[in-house]
Amino acid sequence: MKALQIVKYGEIKESLSLNEIEKPSIKPNDILVEVKAAALNPIDYKMVEGKLKDMISLNLPSTIGFDVSGVVVEKGADVKNFEIGDEVYSRVPQEQMGTVAEFVAVNSDLVAKKPENASFEKAAGLPLIGLTAIQALERVGIKENDRILIHAGSGGVGSFAIQYAKAKGAIVYTTTSTKNVDWVKALGADRVIDYKTEDYKEVANNLDIVFDTLGDDYTFDAFEIIKEGGKVTTIVGPPDEETAKQMGMTDYKLPEKLAKLIKEKSAVYKLTWMQPNAEQLKEISTMVEDRTIKPIVDLIYSLEDGADAYEYLATGRAEGKVIISLA
Repeated sequence: MKALQIVKYGEIKESLSLNEIEKPSIKPNDILVEVKAAALNPIDYKMVEGKLKDMISLNLPSTIGFDVSGVVVEKGADVKNFEIGDEVYSRVPQEQMGTVAEFVAVNSDLVAKKPENASFEKAAGLPLIGLTAIQALERVGIKENDRILIHAGSGGVGSFAIQYAKAKGAIVYTTTSTKNVDWVKALGADRVIDYKTEDYKEVANNLDIVFDTLGDDYTFDAFEIIKEGGKVTTIVGPPDEETAKQMGMTDYKLPEKLAKLIKEKSAVYKLTWMQPNAEQLKEISTMVEDRTIKPIVDLIYSLEDGADAYEYLATGRAEGKVIISLA
């Protein structure tokens, strides 16, 4: 079968190669999925560039990709929840990474049936961003009438988070650039802040929650605009102590500056390290089927053009998801 593989660390184009490899074999609790579409995510090209070497060790060459939608073509002896021919989607676990390929083996406990009203391409774009947004927002208990700022509303996670927060009854502020203001507004945000012409800190303040998708100074600046006892939920900032423990970081201490900001505001601070979760995928399917969540696809590439797709994603200009289609 064909698979897009990381063959070395470095520049995207030189480090990815479309190779002929053996079809994966399945364990008793696995299903074999014939891939119809795979979505690309920033974590993928950061791995190619070698930026995550210390956290995620790969035996190169290694097939790239975590998001998939496709059809079950084989199932292990212990699989009871799927049948041959089922249309499914998943964010595969680290040890089964490799969705930008013709087939992928996945633990059936981490798979759900794809939304019936979504194409394979649209479904493939949902798992990683949807699970990330849901876990980050639920970690700080988002609820009705919470005032929340979601950074980067036109990004994959941001665009899903806006829709999810609105479904929860929150009042949503978000940031984006001038050219994306209208379509981000159409996602349901109550106030879209054009960061090229406005200072978000002057528009959004005394907030219940800030969802930090950008990191660096944005993580620290979040504490300026939350209310006393407010919450900062991040997917890119330093770990909180509980998450550090889950990530296997022993003797971890919060950075001094962060600890001080948390104390000054009596704030809650959480980093979410997203975990695959079939129950939450089922919830996403329901929300897509009742049109609470609208999947957003920017560009679709062929498997042969996979390296070009990753180069485009790395520009940061994508509006919604970048997809590789094998359908």
